[in-house]
Amino acid sequence: MIRLFVGLALPEEVRRRLSLLTGGVPGARWDPPENYHITLRFIGEVEMGLAEDIDAELQRIQAPAFALTLATVDHFGPGDKARVLFAGVERSEMLLRLHGKVENAVQRVGLPAEQRKFTPHVTLARLKDTPPQRIRAFREAHNLFRAGPFAIGAFTLYSSHQGKGHAVYREEATYPLEG
Repeated sequence: MIRLFVGLALPEEVRRRLSLLTGGVPGARWDPPENYHITLRFIGEVEMGLAEDIDAELQRIQAPAFALTLATVDHFGPGDKARVLFAGVERSEMLLRLHGKVENAVQRVGLPAEQRKFTPHVTLARLKDTPPQRIRAFREAHNLFRAGPFAIGAFTLYSSHQGKGHAVYREEATYPLEG
């Protein structure tokens, strides 16, 4: 079994800028900069044969390269039960199209459709028992954050392995976009 997801890697400069946002939030477990990415589709645990089928379907995707911009910070979950701090992604029609093609590819190999609404973001930290006023202060301090536009020239199939304190992601395959 292998735990997989499809995502977009971020340029080093964008990861560096995101890493400057970390700190000052009690109960936050900050992701390391090497883990910053935009998830297109979480797949989960699959057998190696199915992983190969997923890879074959992803190789068939044809889509143009495009640019993205990160803007503002926010959280998932209500203020008193927030569970994730993230940097948001500005709306991009090209990103939505690529997401749709990845979703269709994963469904063609027999996996069920994703039930959650696609909310492109970069996870900065996971939260536990964080006071809502500290989350609010973090959001207010960084609500003007912007990074980009930056080029997206490929998407990646990643595997996820449990490491010390955080997951370790490994690139299994990279699929270039056109142009």
